[in-house]
Amino acid sequence: MLVEQSKQVAVVSRSGKIAHEISGQVEFMAADASDSEKVYQICKGADVVFHCAMPPYTQWPEKFPSLTRGILEGAKRAGCKLVYADNLYGYGDTGGLPITESLPSRATARKGKVRARMAEMLLSEADLKVVIARGSDFYGPLVTNSAFGDMFFKAALSGKPANLLGNVDLPHTYTYIKDFARALVRLSDQDDAFGQVWHVANPPTVSTRQLVSLVEEQLQRPVRVRAAGKHMVSFLGLFNPMLKEMKEMMYEWDQQYIVDHSKYEDRFGNDSTPHEIAIRETLDWYRANQDTP
Repeated sequence: MLVEQSKQVAVVSRSGKIAHEISGQVEFMAADASDSEKVYQICKGADVVFHCAMPPYTQWPEKFPSLTRGILEGAKRAGCKLVYADNLYGYGDTGGLPITESLPSRATARKGKVRARMAEMLLSEADLKVVIARGSDFYGPLVTNSAFGDMFFKAALSGKPANLLGNVDLPHTYTYIKDFARALVRLSDQDDAFGQVWHVANPPTVSTRQLVSLVEEQLQRPVRVRAAGKHMVSFLGLFNPMLKEMKEMMYEWDQQYIVDHSKYEDRFGNDSTPHEIAIRETLDWYRANQDTP
């Protein structure tokens, strides 16, 4: 989206490489984002830094704060604005109440505490302009490591039982990754949006089963679903580190999980992608990348 706006774009990762092609003129750089000096050298001359970096899910408490601190210090020294891509973990368990930006950070899960501390650290930095965009559970092209990612779509395309989490009949807000990217870019252009938290706009909340039905309509055949509850996730976590980490987040899947984006919609409108279109585009991407690990 930045390239489409004829912006000069640099993509920074630890390796300096990405697993997919990007059209347009994009510079690729390698850096350890926890090294603030390296971040500063890369950010010099840039207008905006988009903080979308993330360590492995199993290492958030150990590595995420230092990574974010490095980006913060480097961007501040370079005089850049910072757009932080966040999730909703920091709020903690709301007991099924709609999630708004005004809710306090009451996370008890360790990953939620990490997210809450980082958001507080960024927003309390007086010498850096920061805006935080929060999305719900992501899906879409390139989104593989999510609850509605490759463990579902790859299986659905191959005719195998597809794995999901929790009660699939409860309302659950999902964020389409392209909508999230568009919101990040939009917020970066609005000076009055900085210093705030924004829940990006999503299509109307539906149940996970309703999304599965949209997949079935596209595939023109049923999809067999296996939904793992908290006890099953606890058991499987004995053998799978990712599922072990998911155990503390199962409150998202055992009750309704509805995100309120009215603040964003009142300011920018809601141009989110209908789930029907998002599901079709997601399936198209998985079909084209079925051999991708």
